[in-house]
Amino acid sequence: MPQIMPQIMSLSDRSLIGKSLGLAAGIMVLDQVSKFWLIAWVEAQGGWAQVTGFFNLVMVWNRGISFGMLQSGETGRWLLVGFTSLVCIGLYIWLTRQSHLWPALALGAVIGGAVGNIVDRIWRGAVADFFDFHIMGYHWPAFNVADSAITIGVAVLLYDSFRAPADQGPAD
Repeated sequence: MPQIMPQIMSLSDRSLIGKSLGLAAGIMVLDQVSKFWLIAWVEAQGGWAQVTGFFNLVMVWNRGISFGMLQSGETGRWLLVGFTSLVCIGLYIWLTRQSHLWPALALGAVIGGAVGNIVDRIWRGAVADFFDFHIMGYHWPAFNVADSAITIGVAVLLYDSFRAPADQGPAD
């Protein structure tokens, strides 16, 4: 018979969720502070600044999704805000079911990055991207702190998904 009442979370589960949400909040704050500073600084430099032979700071407004795909107007902006918010709720539910540290922190990183980009879409109308890596004339699409957190979080989740349960050991 299915259990109707949810299980009461243990103190360690709440602590794991707290650490993960703390990481999410820290990433979102770092993302927004970096954007506040970089938007003004990069625009004052004329929209871009060469940092090294393979790295520039650029000002790109992404109104679409990853790598600038699906650029859209106001309707698309709010659809992306709604969809990303639903994804964050789903990730939070997944987080509440985690009992291991690394996957929980990875989910926190993805949530923090996603919320950072949601804030941009609501406040600025588009996501501000700055980091431009390139080699031999080929540029990786510009990205930001939030995108980095999402990518790292997904990479950790993928790595964790390939580990055998015996490799995971007890809850971290």
